[in-house]
Amino acid sequence: MNLSNLKPAEGSVKHSKRIGRGAGSGKGGTATRGNKGAKARSGYHQKIGFEGGQMPIYRRLPKFGFKNRNRVEYVGINLDMLNNLAETKNITEFTLDTFKQNGLMSGRDLIKILGRGELNKAINVTAHAFSATAKKAIEDKGGVATVIE
Repeated sequence: MNLSNLKPAEGSVKHSKRIGRGAGSGKGGTATRGNKGAKARSGYHQKIGFEGGQMPIYRRLPKFGFKNRNRVEYVGINLDMLNNLAETKNITEFTLDTFKQNGLMSGRDLIKILGRGELNKAINVTAHAFSATAKKAIEDKGGVATVIE
């Protein structure tokens, strides 16, 4: 075997039909496109979503909603979660690094401390935002709630 006699496997290469090459070829005339109509013409292109003249679904369904591009998304962390970490891992200083190490945030998430639950001891928390109840609960126990600007 050498490069001069290499061939593809038998039956693996299928030759395309030579259409529109005269009446004698058997595939001349309409060139397998049928008779008349837009699909028989050159340059035919059907619009995306065209449903044969029926009102397309993108026009039948109503439009609604709005995406505010200035919305600030926070990852919410409740006081009961902080209390649980404070008791099990003996943490009193909560920073962004602490949240990352414990899998509560990833990347450049913004953290907001929320007020569900109770605190059993004083903790210092540094986050991007606090709810009023969370801030009050932290400060009532003698902790410090520091907002990152």
